Amino acid sequence: MASPTIVTLNVALPPLTKEYKAPSFSAITAPQKGAVYAAGPAFHAHARRLLNQRSFAEDDRLEKERLAANGNGIVEEDDADADLGNEEEDRDLLELDPKRWKEQDHYAVLGLQHLRYKANQEQIKKAHRRKVLRHHPDKKANASHGGSTNDDSFFKCIAKAMETLSNPEKRRGFDSVDPAISDDFPDPKETTAENFFELWAPVLEREGRFSKAQPVPALGGPDAPKNEVESFYDFFYNMDSWRSFEYDDKDAPEGTDSRDEKRHQEKKNKAERDRKKKEDNTRRRTLVDTALALDPRIKAFRAAEKAAREAKRRGGAPAEVVDPKAKEEAERKAKEEADKAAAEQAAKDASDKADREAAKKAKAAAAKEVKKNKKAITNLVTQHNYFTIAGTSPAPATVEACFSELDLLFSVMEPEEVAAFKSELDGKSSQDEVKAVFVATAKKFEGKVGEGKFKEFA
Repeated sequence: MASPTIVTLNVALPPLTKEYKAPSFSAITAPQKGAVYAAGPAFHAHARRLLNQRSFAEDDRLEKERLAANGNGIVEEDDADADLGNEEEDRDLLELDPKRWKEQDHYAVLGLQHLRYKANQEQIKKAHRRKVLRHHPDKKANASHGGSTNDDSFFKCIAKAMETLSNPEKRRGFDSVDPAISDDFPDPKETTAENFFELWAPVLEREGRFSKAQPVPALGGPDAPKNEVESFYDFFYNMDSWRSFEYDDKDAPEGTDSRDEKRHQEKKNKAERDRKKKEDNTRRRTLVDTALALDPRIKAFRAAEKAAREAKRRGGAPAEVVDPKAKEEAERKAKEEADKAAAEQAAKDASDKADREAAKKAKAAAAKEVKKNKKAITNLVTQHNYFTIAGTSPAPATVEACFSELDLLFSVMEPEEVAAFKSELDGKSSQDEVKAVFVATAKKFEGKVGEGKFKEFA
């Protein structure tokens, strides 16, 4: 190989222009240390879950414990929001039927049952995001590693819960009939001057959530001035409530094209809403009347006014002006008299109150039993493959028709008839036996719903 030849070129660089400025290197920052990941934390977390067969929630919890044990600093979320959407769901929750979304607890689906109506939109969004990450259908491939085989259905329930709670109007509709929030108030017999504020402040705060005017004034304490106490009760007596009951509306029977039947159902729904609204207004008025009668501040104000009138009638100066000790004694006696009068009134009303409470509890227990029986009957339809050939997949139209006819059947049955229906099904194990009971029951009530309405149960 020939040796290389060096050639020298006589080339001169052009002169610098007037606009040219030499670069400054003073702005260069000092070198910094940083973490460089070969694969990334997300990949390691994914591999860790697969190798250890963990769910997302379990892996997050164990990883936090490991980091805490090693003394590594980790950034924790706000304690109030740390568990949103991360709790383990029970079997009943995961097996919810998305087609029966009106029966589901939207707050429980998103893991917000500890907050309910107090949850803000940011918390709802955060809980929804976490639920979606855990139950998205794309993760069903990892069901054997801690996932759920029913995530498709539950994911639809999550979407419906988000749709309801993120929309102010729909959320108000659900909050109006939220079964987890009681409308009861404390028993007057158990209320004293010492525990009045502890018992009644949460109840009145709960009631104030329905007010169109916000914020709602607080009950205050035993030393609140008279004008604030009177303003508080004036607010509740004149409160404009947004509570409505459209969420409980019943739909016209599935498949009907009759406008008259739909208008008739809407008329029934409106009458039922008006009835419930009237009952709710009466309940709220009774609640405020009871609180006013038991409020020790009102009793003290009335006692002081009575003492002032008595002093004026006798032509003397008010006792509190003449002698502070006498004033204190008069207030004490007035308070004792007021407490005695209140106790006598409470004793007088105790019998009626007890009867009302017993009737209310019996009604609630009956409603719970009816709901339980309906759910058990509905589950039998599902367990027996909607009365189609075992091992085959029923057509969506068949599934929809079964649920529609079952709802129609329930709509004309009394609670004791639902219980009898459930009793007849007890002990029946084969599909033919169960369907025979459904057919016989449908035929029994066919006269109430119209001939030819039952096709799947015929």
